[in-house]
Amino acid sequence: MTEDNKGFTKDLNSLMQFPKEGVFSTVLAKSDTYNYTLMCLASGTDIDEHTSTKNGVVQVLKGKGVFKLYDKEIKMIPGVFIFMPMDAPHSLRADEDLAILLCLTK
Repeated sequence: MTEDNKGFTKDLNSLMQFPKEGVFSTVLAKSDTYNYTLMCLASGTDIDEHTSTKNGVVQVLKGKGVFKLYDKEIKMIPGVFIFMPMDAPHSLRADEDLAILLCLTK
């Protein structure tokens, strides 16, 4: 039995690592039907528009930025929850060091 099957806990604050530039990510849990990833983006980092073949949720944990979903700009601050249906065009920009929890599901 894997850690996923037994359930587990992780301290996301202690796992956050902000690079000088770009993105640091760590997979927290993964299977054929889901993927939970902690992503830490350095201030000024952009992730260009793309899509996903899975439904996605972004939960902002720390920092500030802008998330673009279709043509709507969403202010990213701690506590913001964003749902993205599969194939939805989206992008983001970190205005300061930004930590998010990305959850992808089928």
